Amino acid sequence: MYIFESYLDLRQHAAHKLPTLPKSLEGVISQEKFEKSRAYSLDKSHFHFVHAFVTIVTDATMLYFKVLPWFWKKSEGLVTLAGLNSENEILHTLAFLAGLMILSQTTDLPFSLYSTFVIEARHGFNKQTPWLFFRDMIKGIFLSIIIGPPIVAAIIVIVQKGGPYLAIYLWAFMFGLSLVMLTIYPILIAPLFNKFTPLPDGTLREKIEKLASSLNFPLKKLFVVDGSTRSSHSNAYMYGFFKNKRIVLYDTLVQQCKNDEEIVAVIAHELGHWKLNHTVYTFIAMQILTLLQFGGYTLVRNSTDLFQSFGFDTQPVLIGLILFQHTVIPLQQLVSFGLNLVSRSFEFQADGFAKKLGYSTSLRAGLVRLQEENLSAMNTDPWYSAYHYSHPPLVERLAALDIPDKSD
Repeated sequence: MYIFESYLDLRQHAAHKLPTLPKSLEGVISQEKFEKSRAYSLDKSHFHFVHAFVTIVTDATMLYFKVLPWFWKKSEGLVTLAGLNSENEILHTLAFLAGLMILSQTTDLPFSLYSTFVIEARHGFNKQTPWLFFRDMIKGIFLSIIIGPPIVAAIIVIVQKGGPYLAIYLWAFMFGLSLVMLTIYPILIAPLFNKFTPLPDGTLREKIEKLASSLNFPLKKLFVVDGSTRSSHSNAYMYGFFKNKRIVLYDTLVQQCKNDEEIVAVIAHELGHWKLNHTVYTFIAMQILTLLQFGGYTLVRNSTDLFQSFGFDTQPVLIGLILFQHTVIPLQQLVSFGLNLVSRSFEFQADGFAKKLGYSTSLRAGLVRLQEENLSAMNTDPWYSAYHYSHPPLVERLAALDIPDKSD
């Protein structure tokens, strides 16, 4: 997978180095923005090559020298040292995960710091202070400590007691957990990292509420999030169940768009996903894939060969899940490729939905604005984008918007 994806990365790197805009973007994207986008993309590409190489070397080293089995045995000693029962698989697993988290944080931190305070800062995106960066990291660790143990304990108990319907029980648990997280995240977790304030009264709020009302979208709250405290990248999204929908605009989006119509057109696109049931279809697809994944796990979880080939002489529940994830990575990437194809199709449909509402010109301007302000890649390799992108490149989206409707 590393060799294949590195080949695609090289193709995309060559596309970044092209000195001219695609012909369809000439006169649409300014030369100044193109040069900045090109420099930003090349910086990120160089960084990615280094990060990917270090990651594959680290992972291969851990597998070859059987670091995971060593961690597992050492974590048993930590449980005993703490005066707890090391025979308890839940306690043993939590100690193991604590060690892995420390290792992961230690190895990832230099890359996160360089990406944030060198690359993002060099190109004018980073707004974080070191204090804010480490505060967010500490909050994330504490959330993992609070939320993680009950989830891990539940999974272990389900696997131990699941019997022939294990896959269904695991899926049902994860399904319920996803609903709970989707409910509490915007209310309890997201506000720990960002400030959400109601969009002030004015023409923008009136236009968005009017659009939502015309589509029978059950908009309950309309927020602006202070994304500018961390980055100048911009975005917008919606969330919520049933009749309790909310829309969130990044303050950077409000600042960057020159008129309200561009923002409303972007929201029209997002509402298109809702109206066309894209969110529902995606959620159902993910649930089916989760069930199939757990079904595959149940077939191999008692395989002593699987555990022994990775250096384990016991068969802990969580270790089995980790090893299974390792072995099916190629299949997961194939599934991800298929999901990206569907996602790109949904993006074209949502653009078409906004176009039918009369926002073609404004959406076009909004997409160009987002591309410019985020310094997104202007030249994309077709193989790379087909494999990695969940959204079509700007060139393709603008071309689709320019196609006359059949009714025209």
